[in-house]
Amino acid sequence: MRHLLPYKYVEEIAKAGSIRKAAETLAITPSALNRRLLTIEEELGVQIFERLPVGVRLNTAGEILLEHIRNQMSDLARVQSQIADLSGQRRGNVSIAASPELLGSFLAGEVRNYQANFPGVTFNVQQKFRGEVEKALIEHEADIGIVYEPMKLADFQTIFNIVQPVFCLMDKTHPLAKKKMLRLYECAEFPLILTERTWGVRNLLEQSAIRLGLNLRSIIQTDARGFLINYERDVDQLSFDIQINIPDNLEERGMVAVPINTLDVPEGFVFIGHLKGRTIPVASARFLEQVTTQMAGKFG
Repeated sequence: MRHLLPYKYVEEIAKAGSIRKAAETLAITPSALNRRLLTIEEELGVQIFERLPVGVRLNTAGEILLEHIRNQMSDLARVQSQIADLSGQRRGNVSIAASPELLGSFLAGEVRNYQANFPGVTFNVQQKFRGEVEKALIEHEADIGIVYEPMKLADFQTIFNIVQPVFCLMDKTHPLAKKKMLRLYECAEFPLILTERTWGVRNLLEQSAIRLGLNLRSIIQTDARGFLINYERDVDQLSFDIQINIPDNLEERGMVAVPINTLDVPEGFVFIGHLKGRTIPVASARFLEQVTTQMAGKFG
């Protein structure tokens, strides 16, 4: 809506930290954007940005205004979603911030199933690491947060949580493939494909390795889930993942998944929820309900 356009200008400038960069995103000239910003500040009777030698930064008044802007935009999205739902045509956008561990086949399948029932709903799925999911909710970049082994949950309203054990993935001909359960020292004897330390799984593995006096030798380290899925590993190479991501067709791909003994690597926790005190749009709320129901049925 047109009356919210000035709010969009402020939000983009704050996000970019520069009038010039924000102008590029908004597809207007920097001088035009600067005039609009001056008009907003004149109407408020106070500056909302500090002018720095390079770029701009929100001051205290600006931070208060930005919080108001985000609440206004979120409320509008919620109202639009409710109106669409009344007409029997569910519409809206479901924005999700998820840890990379949760961006596997389960979430992709839930999005596909939801859109099959409600094709008018769009999705924005963002990869955020452990410390970033909550930040995305606070800044209203996402309605729903799904995080594995979060660093903190001060502003996170937990709707559902489950434990997720760590599994070791390997070729079905690997020497460890016939075991029912593995100790971490057994895995440490082989070359490992590991995620970056920003991942919750890697954090659990590293903490356990330090406690047990082990050296986890990574021959490949990546933060890209697509690479982990598509890389054609050698027979002796091992990788790690959580239960929710183990595909149903793993055996068809010539691989097996063996759980790691929880005496060595403890189970991690998945938390699903939204920002505390926020009422999320209908489309997001219904998707959240679907995901928690399915997750509880399969893994709870």
